[in-house]
Amino acid sequence: MNSKQKQLSPKQRDELLGTLKIRFEKNINRHKGIAWAEVQAKLESNVKKLWSLNEMETTGGEPDVVGYDKKTDEYIFFDCAPQTPSHRVSLCYDDEALAARKEHKPKGSALGMAAAMGVELLTEEQYFELQKLGEFDTKRSSWIKTPAEIRTLGGALYCDRRYGRVFVGYNGAESYYSGRAFRGSLRV
Repeated sequence: MNSKQKQLSPKQRDELLGTLKIRFEKNINRHKGIAWAEVQAKLESNVKKLWSLNEMETTGGEPDVVGYDKKTDEYIFFDCAPQTPSHRVSLCYDDEALAARKEHKPKGSALGMAAAMGVELLTEEQYFELQKLGEFDTKRSSWIKTPAEIRTLGGALYCDRRYGRVFVGYNGAESYYSGRAFRGSLRV
């Protein structure tokens, strides 16, 4: 993968499109009324977004279409892996928290990694929408986009599903765990 140019080789592109198509067809309940041919046409015309989807895929996110925004003519992808993506764990919330940590620094931050991938963290609302499509994060948790008023006070939010319910919790933004990553959102 050529991350400086943020585009895939023809072989990588074909493999990713094949993977996405199989996932799309196996999970029709996530995107009723949306045709794969239209999604594929959008993807093929936007190499940067296709690169970002590949980043979501290679870090364990299992991205899939979860909606379509008629106003902007964009397909919405979320990470749909059963558990928060395994190659994004042990990250604090943002780069400010990473810089503030003096000892035992994590390898990076969720917001920093998301920006490098070209995706956004799910918001609380988006996380609850995802949970309507299945049961996610039953053993792990995911950082979510934290409102400025909470982040200013040093906190950051995460979500998970336990006991048949979805919970929103908080930690200090500088905390990190081997069972917490983040779920990305991408509009194409």
